[in-house]
Amino acid sequence: MPDVVLELDKLRTHFFTDQGEVPAVDGVSLRLHQGEIIGIVGESGCGKSVTSLSIMQLVPNPPGKIMSGHVYFKGEDLVQVSPKRMKQIRGNDIAMIFQEPMTSLNPLFTIGNQLIEAIRNHRKMTKQEARKQAVTMLERVGIPRADEIASEYPHQLSGGMRQRVMIAMAMCCDPKVLIADEPTTALDVTIQAQILDLMRHLNEAHDTAILLITHDLGVVAELCNRVVVMYAGQVVEEGDVRMILKHPKHPYTKGLLKSLPKIHEQSKRLYSIPGVVPKPGTVGHGCRFAARCEVAFERCKTTAPQLQQVATGHQCRCFLYEERGDEVG
Repeated sequence: MPDVVLELDKLRTHFFTDQGEVPAVDGVSLRLHQGEIIGIVGESGCGKSVTSLSIMQLVPNPPGKIMSGHVYFKGEDLVQVSPKRMKQIRGNDIAMIFQEPMTSLNPLFTIGNQLIEAIRNHRKMTKQEARKQAVTMLERVGIPRADEIASEYPHQLSGGMRQRVMIAMAMCCDPKVLIADEPTTALDVTIQAQILDLMRHLNEAHDTAILLITHDLGVVAELCNRVVVMYAGQVVEEGDVRMILKHPKHPYTKGLLKSLPKIHEQSKRLYSIPGVVPKPGTVGHGCRFAARCEVAFERCKTTAPQLQQVATGHQCRCFLYEERGDEVG
């Protein structure tokens, strides 16, 4: 495999609320290699976005705090670096596309000014040079009339155009790692396909490693090399995307795939996983998915399972394979 550009090692991020300490991210470990695209999937409340904010050191403190673990970027621990150093890395070496482009763009400034600011924060350029690069970036992400668009405000653009602007802003300094937090949410399928093609092109043309956070398993199947399935702040399954989609091991992953509509099957009601994601901090003992699991047994309620290898490059947090062998499911 190519070099590891980003590594999370037993990362724990907690929030301190009136109800007590809440572990939003609880011991997450993963490796992102150069030029690789990893998808992080799971229901809302599983800790996906907090993981990405922890990488960028953007968790609001208070109430949030990284309690333990490490976030290595090319061997440098971002948890330990100074705010000044993190400001140099953020946007330059590691960039992020936030979930909602309308709230991520400043409505008081033109598109061009916001891009120029992002460029000049990390590059020694005149305003004219930065504007020229900003227009070039807008053209690169497929925005027509880029020079005119640079003089317009966010509210004058459609959702798809604003998302392209966010991608242009994230890519303007050629980052080594791009974190995309649900970049196709609320976009129609045509625009979604264009955004995915654009991200694939950026990955191939610049060898950019991408960490894609999404609810959409179809997007993962189309774009990603590997997939990480999160549940209640933990990684429950990880592996090659084809292996996970064809031969899922964890009951939660199976439930997610089972809930997808199938073109060749007719059913009156789509399958849904019973219950809801537990509130962070409310699961005391045992497997966090046990209350919703159709194959849970007594040990699941008392002992927490650990991630274990069930095949080459395939890990799963489940007692089924320890108790009954790898043939189950």
